[in-house]
Amino acid sequence: MSDYPKLTTKRLTLGKIQISDIPKIVEYAGDKRVAEPTLNIPHPYQEKDAIWWINMANQGFENKSQFTFGVRLKSTNEFIGGIGIKIIPDLDMASLGYWIAVPFWNKGYASEAAAAILNFGFNELALNKIYAVHLIENPASGKVMAKNGMIKEGELKDHNKKDGKYRSIIQYRLTKSEYVQL
Repeated sequence: MSDYPKLTTKRLTLGKIQISDIPKIVEYAGDKRVAEPTLNIPHPYQEKDAIWWINMANQGFENKSQFTFGVRLKSTNEFIGGIGIKIIPDLDMASLGYWIAVPFWNKGYASEAAAAILNFGFNELALNKIYAVHLIENPASGKVMAKNGMIKEGELKDHNKKDGKYRSIIQYRLTKSEYVQL
């Protein structure tokens, strides 16, 4: 795979994050309602954070350690969030993560994007397992996972630390055999 993958769904396009996306990334990821319930989005979010994220996505694609996509509305090409998987090659496994900008919440976009990534991971990358976690305070993220057939594996108490506080997470999984049965 030499060209950055482009995935399409009924309403979305998932593709390479562009430098021109930086203003929207900063605006949307800078919203405390987006950053607070996630493990990896800092607050305040600045332009240097967006540049770092884009560089990380490009380096991850180059070495095939992760595939990070900008989520865009197919109808307008408007950037509305991000989604990606980090590969654990020795285990044929990946972790899934995503965020959607507040104006686009509760429209099913995260679920739709996650379905495309699961398909990509299992069918294009030949992964055996994809897992995802969410902060216990963010049950909406768990609903995205459950809507895509992911299975709750358990709660990990005080497993992460963000903003000086220990945070508990819920982990979901989907194996290739479980995916095929869906």
